[in-house]
Formats: sequence, structure tokens, C-alpha cells
Amino acid sequence: MAGTELEVDARGLLCPLPVLRLARALRAAPAGSLARLLATDPAAAQDVATFCRERSCRLLETGESGGVYSFLVVKDA
Repeated sequence: MAGTELEVDARGLLCPLPVLRLARALRAAPAGSLARLLATDPAAAQDVATFCRERSCRLLETGESGGVYSFLVVKDA
């Protein structure tokens, strides 16, 4: 699945919905899958970091542009 990136658009949603959408997108995805979460809730930064620590995922990249936060996550197992 190299090169394939799921996009999870959670803009306009508040905690915990962005991370729940990310979890649902990764649930059926194979190991090595990438998912980019887009969110407007600033709390998503802490939520995604916690999600990755508690699940078999790694946070590869974060960013913010125009009030939209972006998180690139890889599913390890």
C-alpha cells in the first residue's frame, strides 16, 4: 500500500470526533497504511498524540495552515 494515503476530513468537528474518525479509517487498513487527518479543533493535536501512543500507530508529521491542522499517521500493526 506504499504511496496510498487515506484522507480523514474532520474539519468542523469537535473532540473526540476527529480522532474517532481517524480510528475508524485505520481499523480495516493494513499495517503500513498512511492516514492524513484534517481537523479544525485545536484539541486534536493532543488527541492524536494520545491515540498514537495507545495504538499501534506513529505520528509522522503535523502542520497547521489557515486554522486547519494536519496529522500524518502510519499504522504499524
